[in-house]
Amino acid sequence: MTQLSGAVAVLMTSVVAGPALAEPPRPPPPKERRVELTVTARGFEPSPISVRKGEPLVLVVTRKTDSTCAKRIVLDEAKVNAELPLDQPVELRFTPAKTGQITYGCQMGKMVAGVLLVE
Repeated sequence: MTQLSGAVAVLMTSVVAGPALAEPPRPPPPKERRVELTVTARGFEPSPISVRKGEPLVLVVTRKTDSTCAKRIVLDEAKVNAELPLDQPVELRFTPAKTGQITYGCQMGKMVAGVLLVE
């Protein structure tokens, strides 16, 4: 085979095969939504909070009182059991995977609790 016929064969192969199909662009990942929560003598505030299924969340929890049992936060759906030091924000990240009501609260059986309403 000559150089010219080899070049024609390569050209014919690319014409028959066609251009490589590019994958469609992927949508950017959803942005995290920051939700500020405060632990006061009245409990977790605000509550309830509406969020969306599949929406990445950053719960920023700040305990402002020492007169509560909510010195930890338990969020079973996210496998969270975190200490809440006084006057120090704690960031908790998770993405709700199902719709409905998610209850989070203190380590004492969620006696002090809050609710996320997942749409």
